[in-house]
Amino acid sequence: MNLVERFLKYVSIDTQSDPTVETCPSTLKQKNLGEILVNELKEMGVENAFMDEHGYVYGLIKSNSKKDITPIGFIAHMDTSPDAPGDNVSPRIIKDYDGSPIILNEKLSMDPTHFEALKYVIGDDIIVTDGNTLLGADDKAGVAEIMTMVDIMTKAPFEHGDIYIGFTPDEEIGRGADLFNLDWFKAKFAYTMDGSLIGGIEFENFNAASATIDFVGKSIHPGSAKNKLVNAMHIAFEFHQMLPVFQNPAYTEGYEGFNHLSQINGSVEHAHMHYIIRNHHMTKFNEQKEDFKAITKYLNEKYGYEAVKLNITDSYFNMYEILKNDMMPVELAKKAIANNGLIPHSEAIRGGTDGARLTFMGLPCPNLGTGGFNFHGRYEFASINQMETAVDIMVEIIKLNSK
Repeated sequence: MNLVERFLKYVSIDTQSDPTVETCPSTLKQKNLGEILVNELKEMGVENAFMDEHGYVYGLIKSNSKKDITPIGFIAHMDTSPDAPGDNVSPRIIKDYDGSPIILNEKLSMDPTHFEALKYVIGDDIIVTDGNTLLGADDKAGVAEIMTMVDIMTKAPFEHGDIYIGFTPDEEIGRGADLFNLDWFKAKFAYTMDGSLIGGIEFENFNAASATIDFVGKSIHPGSAKNKLVNAMHIAFEFHQMLPVFQNPAYTEGYEGFNHLSQINGSVEHAHMHYIIRNHHMTKFNEQKEDFKAITKYLNEKYGYEAVKLNITDSYFNMYEILKNDMMPVELAKKAIANNGLIPHSEAIRGGTDGARLTFMGLPCPNLGTGGFNFHGRYEFASINQMETAVDIMVEIIKLNSK
């Protein structure tokens, strides 16, 4: 089975995670892919491959060298985003893409004028959706690439040290690293294969938190409500309007942080809002959280009771705070990328990866490009050429690490 065959097989399996479920994995269907990966790893000679009770898949390609070579690892996530339909995926291969608009179905098309990522794949063979579902390149491109690398490395083309493999569930809902077994996964550093444009090496990401806010109103018949009615939904609107206007994500880019209102519902007596808070700079990140606290304090004082109940939970932090102390994994990847004829490029991730969490857990873990684009939606696509290069980059990293 080659890289493309693997990818098409994996995207045909529905593995969407579910943020409303607290179990791990959040959806049992993620284990369907996990079982397939374990069987394929064993067929390729990784006899120690296994899936644990939480749906994490692990494997180890053992060292074939008598030298003391640093053990390294590669990680990808099996789940796909709940942001768009993920079952009955129907991919289509477009050979030698010429840069013209792509018709997905009778209602949807991708025009390079609006989908600028298409400019990076002109001349490539690309895989697109039929416009009815996401594709699942995030992160089944990474999964297929790692499995193809395993197929190469189990044939032992050169001396290497221990190579650890990990596939995680529930990354898309922020829990991919929660139960990752670092006692078993003994790599000194690793790479998440979860980026986009090939040649990318990402080692900065957002600091992230979530804020849940409950608003308590006082319901009175509107006919006799003067000076008595307190509408919880109105307090929620008031709260939102007191946040900095230009920290709306629609106005931000690059290193600019944001507060994103991701959920709102309510009635006169009770309203609920959920925000995600993001910033690359720790000081500014903390200032944004203080804004939420200050607004809560002000509104409770204004209304004279606990009208606003705020809970802020940190999700993950900027991996650069750890990696800056030892950039060897980053420099190794940059050299491997350059050795494959590409110019390495880095930009701060406007999001997070399992690698950010794992870095703070003690496993330095920058992120590499996979050749997938327009993640989390019906316009998602992947470049076969770039996916093949991602495999070559992983093999080159292993070579360089073995010297």
